Amino acid sequence: MVTGPAVNETARKQFVMPASDAASGQLSVRVEVDPSDVVFIKGLVEASDGLASVFCDRGGSLVLAAPLDRRAELALFLRDLEVDLGAR
Repeated sequence: MVTGPAVNETARKQFVMPASDAASGQLSVRVEVDPSDVVFIKGLVEASDGLASVFCDRGGSLVLAAPLDRRAELALFLRDLEVDLGAR
């Protein structure tokens, strides 16, 4: 068991890296989806052999960050999300 002073919410937020910083140097795309689809989409991305990393700012607001050489694959994936799940 770890003991020590409790970390308050303000201190904890200082250690969270913004999605824009985490995606630096990669192709990053902001996508809005229904919050109930976030886990499903994350699973799809993880099953796509390193297509992208998924960052969730809040609710259904996602940032997908992909290597620059996977641009075409990411574009197809995003089109499918738009058609199948109404992603914007």
